[in-house]
This record gives sequence, C-alpha cells and structure tokens, in this order.
Amino acid sequence: MDIQQIFKNNKAWVDQKLSTDKDYFENLAKGQTPNILYIGCSDSRVTAEELMGVSPGDAFVHRNIANMVPNTDLSSMSVIDYAVMHLKVNHIVVCGHYYCGGVKAAMQSADLGILNPWLRNIRDVYRIHRDELNAIEDEDAKYKRLVELNVQEQCINVIKTAEVQQAYIDRGIRVHGWVFDIHSGKLIDLNIDFESILKGIMEIYRLT
Repeated sequence: MDIQQIFKNNKAWVDQKLSTDKDYFENLAKGQTPNILYIGCSDSRVTAEELMGVSPGDAFVHRNIANMVPNTDLSSMSVIDYAVMHLKVNHIVVCGHYYCGGVKAAMQSADLGILNPWLRNIRDVYRIHRDELNAIEDEDAKYKRLVELNVQEQCINVIKTAEVQQAYIDRGIRVHGWVFDIHSGKLIDLNIDFESILKGIMEIYRLT
C-alpha cells in the first residue's frame, strides 16, 4: 500500500463524516463513554469496530498477539483498570479468532526467541486442557478448539482482577468470550458462564 494513499483515504473519510454531520468531530472531541472493553488479537484481518458494527467512541479497544490477558502484562492490566474504574464500562469482551497465528505457533515445538515468554501463556492453556485437546485427532479441529479454550482462559484472567470483581459488586459488570470465524465473518458467542466462573475462583482469587 502507498502510504500517501492513507492520507487521501483520511481526507475522504473526513469529508464523508462532515457531509452527514457538520459537528461530528466536534462532538467526538468532547470525550468518550464506551460501554464495552474489547480485548482482541492484533491480526490485521480482525478489526474490532468493523466486525462489531460499532462507531468510534462505542468501544474501548486493546489488541495483542492472540488476545492474551496475562497478569504480568502491564499494558493489558492498565487497559482493564482504566476501562473499568474510569470509563465505567459494563461489558468486557475477549475475542479470539480461528486460524490465529499466535495459537498456531504455540502448538508447534520451535524456539521463537522473544515470542517464547508470550506464547508460553497459550501453551499453559494447552497444558491445562491437555486431555481434551489430545483426544481430538483432527488437527484443524484441535486448532480451533485451542482458540476457544484460550478465549475462555483469558476471560478467567479478566475475572481474576480486583477491578472486575469490584465492578461486579458495584454495577454487575459482565465478561464475554467470543470467537470471530474468519471464513464466514460471523461472531460466535462461547456463552462463558461469568457468574459460575466468578463463584468458582473466589476462594483463591478473591481480591475485594
């Protein structure tokens, strides 16, 4: 892509917005009140606002390789803190996608240098669910299932945070696990049982 084309695209986008609402950017500059924190993958094919059909200001977005929420990652922890405690979002979505390169890399035995510590978090998901995954003979089906299980475990990591536990008490915040099917374009709700997970981890992870 020609980098200069991006600026032409931007001008066309600005003109289109102003043609329908002359105050669009003035109103956008007043602040943000998103209701959703979206945690997704950095994959260039998976754009958060577009696949959800929402506009700027509707979702606070954090993306990284394989939509991970490790408690040692100050970036994701800071995003959760800001979104929950300051923006007061009522929903947190962890969205993975089938044919995720990060998940695929974690399934293989290879030294990937600086990526090793990050991918180990996904390998830990595999270890936790080893019996279920090893029982799946079809590699494609196993790959997809690990994507789903990774989303589930990252939802659990979100629920472990003090901010989310307190926000559940204060205003009933919810955590959702989704998968984007790149072949069909459809969002799949994994129907994460938020309250059951919360109840199950509170004996060990209660922070409020």
